[in-house]
Amino acid sequence: MKDPSSRKGILAVLAMLLAGALTVSAHVGSPDVYCEGDAGPYHLFVTVRIPQVIPGIAEIQIRSASNDVQRIEIVPMRLSGAGSNLPPTPDVAEQSKQDPQFFTGSLWLMEDGALKVRVSVDGAKGKGELSVPVAAFARQTLKMDKPLGGLLTFLMLFLALGLVFIAGAAVREGNLRPGEAPAPGRARRARIAMAITAVIVFAILYLGGAWWNSEARNYDREVTFFKPPAVETTLENGNRLILRAKGQDPRWSRYMKMKEVIPDHNHLMHLFLLRTPGLQEMWHLHPDRTADGAFAEDLPTMPAGSYQVFADIVDKNGFPWTLVGTLELPQIQGKALAGDDSSWSGGAVNASAEESTVSQLADGGRMVWQRPSVPLRGNTPMNFKFNVEDKDGRPATNMEPYMGMAGHAEFVSTDLAVFAHVHPAGSVSMAALELARTAQAGASGELQVGAPMAMPMATSNAPLPAEVSFPYGFPRPGEYRIFVQVKRAGQVETGVFDAHVQ
Repeated sequence: MKDPSSRKGILAVLAMLLAGALTVSAHVGSPDVYCEGDAGPYHLFVTVRIPQVIPGIAEIQIRSASNDVQRIEIVPMRLSGAGSNLPPTPDVAEQSKQDPQFFTGSLWLMEDGALKVRVSVDGAKGKGELSVPVAAFARQTLKMDKPLGGLLTFLMLFLALGLVFIAGAAVREGNLRPGEAPAPGRARRARIAMAITAVIVFAILYLGGAWWNSEARNYDREVTFFKPPAVETTLENGNRLILRAKGQDPRWSRYMKMKEVIPDHNHLMHLFLLRTPGLQEMWHLHPDRTADGAFAEDLPTMPAGSYQVFADIVDKNGFPWTLVGTLELPQIQGKALAGDDSSWSGGAVNASAEESTVSQLADGGRMVWQRPSVPLRGNTPMNFKFNVEDKDGRPATNMEPYMGMAGHAEFVSTDLAVFAHVHPAGSVSMAALELARTAQAGASGELQVGAPMAMPMATSNAPLPAEVSFPYGFPRPGEYRIFVQVKRAGQVETGVFDAHVQ
């Protein structure tokens, strides 16, 4: 989409030629999608690079853990509902000649909302599929380059004047014999024809410009519609926090019914409160929905101060939203933490300090980041691996699932422009993964071979490994704080790491 201030009707033709779509992740400031899972017998790490605008092309990168993959096909589809089982013709991903386990491809995504990229794999072990949920929406309007705009304006004027003169010449000289001069009456009729043609051409340009500007305004409204909604907070009875969502476009509140949000990790909302400006304290809470569609949480004991609010929800179609806001709290004397709620308190972010690789845990153990030896860079897919050790320095033997997962991680930039809630399966929500899994089930209701993983380890009673990993990539350079949460012997432990990204 180009500059909405352009009023040139001829540009409308270009808009029709450029028709396409987009996709973007719902995390704040972190649009690309990272997903790790199994396509039948093949373990894949899938990255979906999101375009800035509609139209736009999503770049797909796929890395196989094994070298026995021979062919990969990719296709965009709706996540659920009509069309979720009716894929268009798939594209074939290109296999790297230098690295046979690495595949790339490009996809046009033709609509916004909750989509998925279906990855079909064929290799030595047979076939398999993995569906990667994608939250699709436009992030901005791109303006037309001035040189291109000037060239198109010149061409438009040239063609418009050409039409006027062609009409005049046709009336004046259309059926004259060679060398015959037009009669005065023909010349007069030619001037009338040129005037009529000029009025018609002007009307076409005016109406085309009006249509173009209308489409541009609609596009801008779509950009605003998908911006992170605001969260409005009210403190009642000294410690009861009430949260309500308000979209940046009036249509959002009519579309988004809070009574229809679906559970993600068995909770309707994941609320993160980060004390600012140093991010020296963090609470991960799970408010309950009230009868009027708001959410309420009886806060634990918390110090007075300023807090940044990030609240994750998933709508009924599988589209994830992160509500964003700020909160000023007095000293709170509240309830003790229970269930899946957790907190962390420590030092503030210090950009000049040495980057951290070890975090002490509350029970005397520690968490160690297997940090790569090379500098961290933005827009680079990584597998963030963390080892959990007991107080004697041995691998922890009492690891348990935390809300159905081996762990949870929150990646936050120190300027609060980036927030991503990530799991061992990646940056996609588990609710969306379950919808993709359901849509991939056969008519009998049983899951087809190669469907995406269910909630990893959700029903496992055996101790989990002492290592947890998260597929993700920093969206841009800057300073970040990473919160890594695991559960041991019934207690939630949080490791915290600071990172400088080039």
